[in-house]
This record gives sequence, C-alpha cells and structure tokens, in this order.
Amino acid sequence: MSEEQTAPLVSTEPGPNEMRDPFVRKEMKRAGVWFGMGGAIALVVLLIQPLLIIFAGLVFAAMLDGGVRLLGKVLPIPRAWRLVIVVILTIAFIVGTGYLMGVQVAAQFEQLRVTLMVQATRLLGWASGLGLLPDHVDFNTIAEQAMGSFGKLTSWVGTAIGAITSFVMIMVIGLFVAMEPRLYEAGLQWMIPSDSRREFAITIERMGKTMRSLLAGRLLGMALEGVMTGIALAFAGVPMALVLGIVVGVLAFIPNIGAIISGLMMVAVGFSAGVHTGVWAIIIYFVIQTFDGYVVIPMVARKTVDLPPALTLSTQILAGTLFGILGLALADPMTAMIKVALERNSERAIREIEDEPETH
Repeated sequence: MSEEQTAPLVSTEPGPNEMRDPFVRKEMKRAGVWFGMGGAIALVVLLIQPLLIIFAGLVFAAMLDGGVRLLGKVLPIPRAWRLVIVVILTIAFIVGTGYLMGVQVAAQFEQLRVTLMVQATRLLGWASGLGLLPDHVDFNTIAEQAMGSFGKLTSWVGTAIGAITSFVMIMVIGLFVAMEPRLYEAGLQWMIPSDSRREFAITIERMGKTMRSLLAGRLLGMALEGVMTGIALAFAGVPMALVLGIVVGVLAFIPNIGAIISGLMMVAVGFSAGVHTGVWAIIIYFVIQTFDGYVVIPMVARKTVDLPPALTLSTQILAGTLFGILGLALADPMTAMIKVALERNSERAIREIEDEPETH
C-alpha cells in the first residue's frame, strides 16, 4: 500500500472548542471568572466618577429617608407628603442660605484666600530665616503652589458648572430613590440568586439603618461645630467669622482631616489680625475640638455608628488619593457599608458552622 493511501492520523485529545469535555468546560469557566474580574475592575476604574456620583445620590437618599422617618414620629401623615416637606425644607435652606449670604460669603472667601496666601508667605520667610529652607527661594511661587487647591475651591464657589451639575445629579438620584426605595431594593434583589435574596435583604436593611444613623450623627456634629465656631470667633474678633464657621461646619463632615484643615485656616486668619487674636483662635479651636471629641462624638456614637479613628483616617487617605475630593467626602459612608457587609458575612458563617451536624 502506498504512503498516499495510508489513513490520516486523527488526534483524540479534546480541543478548545469541544465544550462537551468536562475538563474543557472547567477550564473555560475558570478563565471566564478571571476575565470577568479583570473586566469588572477595568470598568470600575473607567467609570469611577459616575459611580461615586451614584453612591453620593444614595447617601443623599438616606439623608432624605432619615428626615422622613424623623418627621413621621411627630407628624402622622402619608410618607409621600412627609418627603415633600423634607425636600421643600432642604431646598429652602440651600436657596435661602445662598441668597442671604452668597455675595458676602463669596467676598469673604476671596479675602480668606488672600489672607492665607500672605500668612503662608510669612511662614516660609520665617522658616528661611531659621535656615530650614535654601536661599533664593521664591516665596510667592511656593505659597501659590501650596494654596493652589484652596484657590481652586474658592473659584469653584461661583464658576464650576461641572461641580454644580454633579450636585444636581446627586440630588435628583437621591430624590428618586427616596420616593420609592422598595422599588430599587426589589430591583437589586432580582439580580441576586433566589436562595440568597433573604440574606441580601437583611444586609441592605442594615446598611440603610447604618447610613441613616451615620448621617444623622454627622449632620448634628456639623451644625454644632459650625455654629459654636462662628459665634466664638465673632466674639473673639477674628475676621471672617461667618465664612470660617461655614467652612468648619462643612469640613466637619470629614472627621480628622477636616478638623486639621479648618484649624489651620482659623489660626492663619486669627494671626492675620494680630497675635492676641491668633492666640484666641488657637484657644477656640482646641476648646471646640475637645468638646466635640469628648462630649459630642461619644454621645453621637452611642446612638449611631462608632468607627475607629485610625480606620476612618486610613480610608480617607486612600479614598482621597484614588478618587479625589468626592472620594474623600464619601470615605466614611463607604467604610460603614463595607463594615456592615463584613459583619453580616461573619454572622452567616458562624450560623452555618453552628447548624452543621456534629461528626463523631
């Protein structure tokens, strides 16, 4: 028989397109999991800003829902009407504050920026006199670079259309979610396997309660700290007491880092009016922070969410570095949500271990 008439050699090993083979199906599933994880991570990186806006909308929805529940304790009317009242009060507060103090606050913010620039230049000159900085240093350039982020913040107050648009989107998302929270919760449960929906519903409920408690405590702390700081600075004769009180109250939403930034600003503005006023600014800062740390925060933590300071600070640093100012502002809510999820997972694991029959 000639060589051309010999039967062709046929391989019996399964090919990559032979999905009936168990080994190929197993490997394809494993590869699909890794590719899916990689694609999900890449998608999150690309869409991180929209995802943060959506999460901020959920935070705002939890804030509205907390107000609705609180109003329900004193006003027994349907939930829809209570939500309308809360939304109207929120919009009235934002618009009223902006209308009554907008021009004054904007002018004081510009004055505050100039004052901080002058104080930063003086500090750099003092450090150079002590030999801490090299000679022939352009103090103005260094001060402008150091204060560049604050300069962007002050310009954002009146001109950043993108930030205003994001803020409006956050409010709209929060309003829609607060109107029908059960609808969106049912939609999330629909994407979960049927046998895991009960555990998922319990986790979501605990996350909502934790978020409402956290935001209630933060809002109370912001109001107390901002009002006390503004009144104390005004009595001490510190310039721009109004805008400093607003800044301190807003930055109080970010524990640890916000207190440090607001303290530096208070002291810088205080010393711009004289040594005596600067000393008073230092005293006011430490008194209010001590009162906040030993009275307000423990009182709020007993009723809300107690997050370890080192954990919150570490999360804020990571979120601020990765996601910017919005990530820094949302670091604590994200940490609280992750904490709830981990606690629920631990509870479920312990329950499964306890339910297992003992083996002898």
